[in-house]
Amino acid sequence: MGKLYVIPTPIGNLKDITLRSLEIFKEVDYIFCEDTRRTKILLDHYQIKNKKLISYFAPREEEKIPYLLEILKKHNSALVVDSGMPSISDPGYKLIKACLENNIEIEVLPGPSAFLTALVASGLPLDKFLFLGFLPKKGLKNYLEKFKDIEATIVFYESPKRILKTLMVIKEVFQEGKIVIAREISKIYEEYLRGDLDEIIKILEKRKLKGEITIVFRK
Repeated sequence: MGKLYVIPTPIGNLKDITLRSLEIFKEVDYIFCEDTRRTKILLDHYQIKNKKLISYFAPREEEKIPYLLEILKKHNSALVVDSGMPSISDPGYKLIKACLENNIEIEVLPGPSAFLTALVASGLPLDKFLFLGFLPKKGLKNYLEKFKDIEATIVFYESPKRILKTLMVIKEVFQEGKIVIAREISKIYEEYLRGDLDEIIKILEKRKLKGEITIVFRK
């Protein structure tokens, strides 16, 4: 019986990967990838050759699982996503669940995660925090109302195209608070914008952000 290694990959800088992760990549027979092209870039950077890359991505996860389970019955394999930890707002959960149900051993390696990096860098209290992943595109106000009285730091991912609109809804629901915007974490143009909710809204009314964004908020 094979084993599934769940391996987090760099969220920006390709050096942000553990030595153990590279060792596992060299040892496994198969690598299940959200995007085989992105994974190949990482493997080529570390001169890891001759690996069988198999695509595994949302929303076609379930139809691929029986095939991957057959592979895992005979071969050690790794699961990766384009960046960060599999299953965190990315594919992975369904395959891991299926492995456990079929007595296939899994091992999760520690490593990069955008929301944890943003949380620590935010400077906001971390005694309690709530990760919301990607916010819903519809009914955002009603969704956020559920967290209006929560005493915790809230962290989530957002698109640059929606960020100003989202902050306006947060203003409507929470009235005030501290906001930290983490942009392009671990990449060349990494940037953090920190300030009161009103201050950050005024900045974004004059400036359009680009890249991958994580937002940390505390009322």
